[in-house]
Amino acid sequence: MIVWCIIVGGCAALFVGIGIYACRLKKPMGFWTGVAVKAEDITDIPAYNKANGRMWMLYSLWYWVSCLVYALSPLAAVVIMMAGGTVGTIGLMFIYRRIESKYKK
Repeated sequence: MIVWCIIVGGCAALFVGIGIYACRLKKPMGFWTGVAVKAEDITDIPAYNKANGRMWMLYSLWYWVSCLVYALSPLAAVVIMMAGGTVGTIGLMFIYRRIESKYKK
């Protein structure tokens, strides 16, 4: 259980960290690695980054819940992680597209 919580909790903390970083960033936060978002393409950079940060923090919930559920049922925790890894990742893409369409010029 301790190993599971260290690994999964570490992933959750990483996503929370990305969310906090996005919220504090002065330039627009990109979604994909290596793809820069130009400041002139975004209408409201602070709101865009805050929405992006919330998205990442919300995504971390899959991991926090899985960490907590592991104490009750390791199988349920694995199912939650699988859902977070598949459905959650697809959800990230759709949510980011919505954020991008809202704040892009």
